[in-house]
Amino acid sequence: MDERKLRELLEEVRASRTSIDEALHSLKRLPFEDLGYARLDTHRALRNGFPEVVFCLGKRTEQIVEIMTRLGQGDEPVLATRASPEVARAVSKALPEAVYNELGRTIVLQKTPYPKRVGKILVITAGTADLPVAEEAAVTADLMGNHVDRLYDVGVAGLHRLLAELERIQSASVLIVAAGMEGALPSVVGGLVRRPVIALPTSVGYGASFGGVAALLGMLNSCASGVTVVNIDNGFGAGYAASLINTLSVEKDHGRD
Repeated sequence: MDERKLRELLEEVRASRTSIDEALHSLKRLPFEDLGYARLDTHRALRNGFPEVVFCLGKRTEQIVEIMTRLGQGDEPVLATRASPEVARAVSKALPEAVYNELGRTIVLQKTPYPKRVGKILVITAGTADLPVAEEAAVTADLMGNHVDRLYDVGVAGLHRLLAELERIQSASVLIVAAGMEGALPSVVGGLVRRPVIALPTSVGYGASFGGVAALLGMLNSCASGVTVVNIDNGFGAGYAASLINTLSVEKDHGRD
């Protein structure tokens, strides 16, 4: 339950359209639900603006199915990341409305989409091999209520591909730039825009890339201003951060603190 839903419930009680007992029933899952092996943070959307996300790696398939089923009983969207095809099939069997993005390895349950905010988040990749991580970021940002655009395979080995899309790049409110190898692309993009750039290192590359460490260090040492960096392959973190930045921008434009 988020702040909007809580306000609506309280208004229903004040208008006598919902009884106190009915309201208590709606609130009984706050602030968490104990499943024994997991404590679902059903209060998170109210605190943070977005509900708890299910990280599938390390969890048993039946645990993921139960967690998503319980979270799906509310009105908020449910996002699972790093979901294998096997997990997706099991979730879809229990929850037919679930949508699986095989490339991004995400599962989404969404009863009512969030209204789209003003502004656009642009997800850029250096190469096609970066797409799984980039798609995780794009799905996350889209689910959180943002307009998301994708610009893929425009790395520095063929810089003319990036420059051909300069208008799209400079029109974005926030940019996520995913790259492996030496991780140079976020610095290039950072030098072209006056918007926040979230650098997303990927584990793509040969031996000396050290599973994305080379890209991570290159991005942390960027000489372009306004570039921040998330962890290796953390598409979810990049999409979430981009959404928060875009939200703050919209709230500032509307005079909210």
